[in-house]
Amino acid sequence: MWQGPPGSGHLNDLPEHSPQVRSAVAELRQLAEAEHGQHWSQPLTDTFLVRFLRARNFDLDLAWRLLKNYQKWRIECPEISADLQPSSILGLLNAGYLGVLRSRDPHGSKVLIYRIGHWDPKLFTAYDVFRVSLITSELIVKETESQRNGVKVIFDLQGWRFAHAFQISPAVAKKIAAVLTDSFPLKVRGIHLINEPLLFHPVFALIKPFLTEKIKERVHMHGSNYRQSLTEHFPVSILPKEYGGEEVSIEELAKEWTDFIMSSADYLQSISLVAQE
Repeated sequence: MWQGPPGSGHLNDLPEHSPQVRSAVAELRQLAEAEHGQHWSQPLTDTFLVRFLRARNFDLDLAWRLLKNYQKWRIECPEISADLQPSSILGLLNAGYLGVLRSRDPHGSKVLIYRIGHWDPKLFTAYDVFRVSLITSELIVKETESQRNGVKVIFDLQGWRFAHAFQISPAVAKKIAAVLTDSFPLKVRGIHLINEPLLFHPVFALIKPFLTEKIKERVHMHGSNYRQSLTEHFPVSILPKEYGGEEVSIEELAKEWTDFIMSSADYLQSISLVAQE
């Protein structure tokens, strides 16, 4: 029986079809299939299961817990995860709320930029905003490199208002924290906040108790004079020009990611819970 011994994280470097990885996947599938009465949100394919193993460096116990948490979270949050059709968030995407950098950072992490000021809380709820993140995560996690090296997120809080804060209830804060910690098979390697106003700190105080110590250590607050400190984490060659970088504009990156999400509609429909019923 494959136990995922200490140091088995090196399996992360092996391709999905290698014997050691296939053995680990078979072990995880065996655990999942032994859960009687459990209707899994996605077919238990090698491609699906290996994400959970890579997210936990092939520690079988941790990967199994993550898989169960992912299933539980998706079922308990239908307002976010039941329907992943891009059309439900097209307004947010077209507003330029999210851009994904073309190049990974030097550690191989995918880098996302969320611009809070482009979320109109009169038109979109916190659950709509959350769905943008879930859809993006479900697409990024298909990439082997992202499974290995995770994601880093830059939140530009310019334009944060009371109307945004009112959307983040304790229940929403708990769901945000669950995904950041142990409910999605993607390593969160860094959370960078820029242009954060005083108004934001009470909201962060609401989320913080639900975060693990490891995640708390990966939160960086850069303030409004962020350019120098941000480039200590991300090379200027990959950042958009609005953020002191040399890449194309964030508007162009947002448009590219919107187009990619729209082109992935069939896949997203296939993993929506409503498609399973």
